[in-house]
Amino acid sequence: MPSKSFATITTDLSAAMKTLRKEIPDTMQGFSAMHNGAMKGGALSELDKELLALAIGVVQHCDGCIGFHVKALIRLGVTREQLMETLGVCVYMGGGPALMYAAEAVRAYEEFTAQK
Repeated sequence: MPSKSFATITTDLSAAMKTLRKEIPDTMQGFSAMHNGAMKGGALSELDKELLALAIGVVQHCDGCIGFHVKALIRLGVTREQLMETLGVCVYMGGGPALMYAAEAVRAYEEFTAQK
């Protein structure tokens, strides 16, 4: 049994962010606007941007980022091959620590795709 569940991580963080939206609404609205602007498809597709966001989450060792961006990638129809190639670049650029979080991203992908 894995030591952590990405479904639990994203659910718990979503609840905490709900509190933040209530208590610091201006900050959260600003962050949401930045997210929407940055992630909107353009020269790069929304899928490409989510792969970039996942890569940053992996090299920054952020479980929440991995969970939320893997969920978004699955929603956008990412293939396992696209995910794996992205994680390969993460390992190349981030070394051993990125390898550990790349493995976590694989676990998140497998956990969320098993729930479909």
